[in-house]
Amino acid sequence: MSISPWSFSRIKSFEQCPKQFYHLKILKDYSESETEAMRYGTEAHLVAEEFIGSDKPIPKKFNYMKPVLEALKARDGEKHCEMKLGLTRALEPCDFMSKHVWWRGIVDLVITNGDMAWIVDYKTSKSAKYADKGQLELMALATFKYFPKIKKINAGLLFVVSNNFIKHTYTDDMIPALWKKWLSNYSRMEIAHSNNVWNAHPSGLCKRHCVVLECIHNGSN
Repeated sequence: MSISPWSFSRIKSFEQCPKQFYHLKILKDYSESETEAMRYGTEAHLVAEEFIGSDKPIPKKFNYMKPVLEALKARDGEKHCEMKLGLTRALEPCDFMSKHVWWRGIVDLVITNGDMAWIVDYKTSKSAKYADKGQLELMALATFKYFPKIKKINAGLLFVVSNNFIKHTYTDDMIPALWKKWLSNYSRMEIAHSNNVWNAHPSGLCKRHCVVLECIHNGSN
């Protein structure tokens, strides 16, 4: 049982509750059901990919996304939709499904133009209140690896429902500090795995939303 390949979502899942992470991602003896919100998000991502990547018309129910998607489509540069990125433990680019892949991530949209790049991740939640820029950091780090000529990346979490754009800019001189941060985050997960210690982190979500029935904090107990 391995904790890699890891990703932003796996790190966040571990930080939220190591015990839940262990059951969902390592043992896989529990699974979470797909919600209506998740299905809607998947559909919205496909709409964006097909409009920008192949000019497929936007369905009426997603017309509210059209202005921002048209703006992204009009931006100069080479566009990569739903780009699957993989890195080895040596932080070298590799195929997403490679046997050597250590980290994985999917960037909804990458636009490269000379030594500049733009990366966008679409969000369909109704509020940007709890936006986490950590996802942008990892996407930027991987993009720098895949496109060595890139010196600057403008990145954003695009909340298409609430029409918010959480932006940040990354330059290549920031790479060492950002990797230091994320490798430190990963090491905590690695230590838990090495010691086989997965402590529960109780929160207000335990009683009604956690599927791990054997946890003492689960509401079914």
